Amino acid sequence: MTNATSDQTTKLQAGAFFPMIEVPKFGGGTMTIGGATDGWTLFIVYRGKHCGRCKNYLNKLEQTYAKWEEAGFSVKCVSADPLEKVSDDVDRFGWTFDIGYDLQEADMRAMGLYVSDPLSTQETDRRFAEPGIFCLRPDGTTQIIAISNGPAARPDLDELLDGMIFTINNAKPVRGNA
Repeated sequence: MTNATSDQTTKLQAGAFFPMIEVPKFGGGTMTIGGATDGWTLFIVYRGKHCGRCKNYLNKLEQTYAKWEEAGFSVKCVSADPLEKVSDDVDRFGWTFDIGYDLQEADMRAMGLYVSDPLSTQETDRRFAEPGIFCLRPDGTTQIIAISNGPAARPDLDELLDGMIFTINNAKPVRGNA
């Protein structure tokens, strides 16, 4: 396996427009992320079927999914996995939020994500994105960007939701863009 460190990624800036990403959607059709929408978006990039921590995180998301929707968020998740792996996980765990698949490396890099090579063929058969969590404003700009170079560092979903409700209710600006 090669080391992905030679492929530079430019980090997405807080307050910037999120890049337009389109991926196939589990259940049919396509899922588009980015651009103006009717409301806020919680967008989660997960490592894939091989990652136990991702499954735990998405299971927690499923538990809070209704609260995110009640707060006016569209919830979308994606990985580089092929349809078969996503289908296996949805069948096993019963996730009901929108899930995209076959995320391409160019899109991973456009979002500023860290990209990893598999450690073995047992892990997975392709490069994959490390975790990224984005809260997108209705105008398509980034309010929150939380990226990690490994599976163990992700925002707590209850805390993130609480913070986003406060941000929205108090019309707080984007932070960290100075």
